[in-house]
Amino acid sequence: MATNFLSTANPFHLASSSQSSVPSNSLPIKFNVKRQLTLCKVVNQQALNSLSVTKRGISISFVTSLVLSLGGKGWFDANAAILEADDDVELLEKVKKDRKKRLEKQGVISSSTKEKGYLQDLVYKLSEVGQAIEKNDLTSVGSVLGRGIDTDWVQKANIALNKLSSSPEEKSEVEMFNSSLASLVSSVAQNDVESSKTAFVSSATAFEKWTSLTGLVGQLKGL
Repeated sequence: MATNFLSTANPFHLASSSQSSVPSNSLPIKFNVKRQLTLCKVVNQQALNSLSVTKRGISISFVTSLVLSLGGKGWFDANAAILEADDDVELLEKVKKDRKKRLEKQGVISSSTKEKGYLQDLVYKLSEVGQAIEKNDLTSVGSVLGRGIDTDWVQKANIALNKLSSSPEEKSEVEMFNSSLASLVSSVAQNDVESSKTAFVSSATAFEKWTSLTGLVGQLKGL
């Protein structure tokens, strides 16, 4: 800045020697010295002013950045709080819906006395089959199973299972139970003890999982 100022400054025009009574080799020298001192003073003052402005600008920039930084953090925290509140509302709504479903399910189960009777009979039949398989007595197993899926107690059990199944998980366990039961009937017909045991365990496990999902575990004896 000082260089620009010096390069653009217009020099003073000194009076000629013919217009002054002072010798040409004395006044111009003193005048030039005074002029140079004045110019230096002006230049130094401009430099100091420039430095002051620069420092002020830096200070303002720093304070502004700090304010914006704090303001940004506050904005972020505020938005985070809003999002968290939204999550809480969604969670609360989900809890309410789940509770409503459980109450509705309990109401259906409480009113399904006949279906619970079918399921209780299923528990007894599976217990008989399990005891017979444990003794490798496939003849007794066949007597209990009868015609398999066409047997009266199996059909009634499926009526209850389908009526009281509402969620995809519950319906999946019902399908697993019927599939394993069909495998059990086939294995018994082939007099395959090991396969019969495997199929029985699979069918019994699927039924137990289903009762846990539906909340019937404590309402059926023998589980």
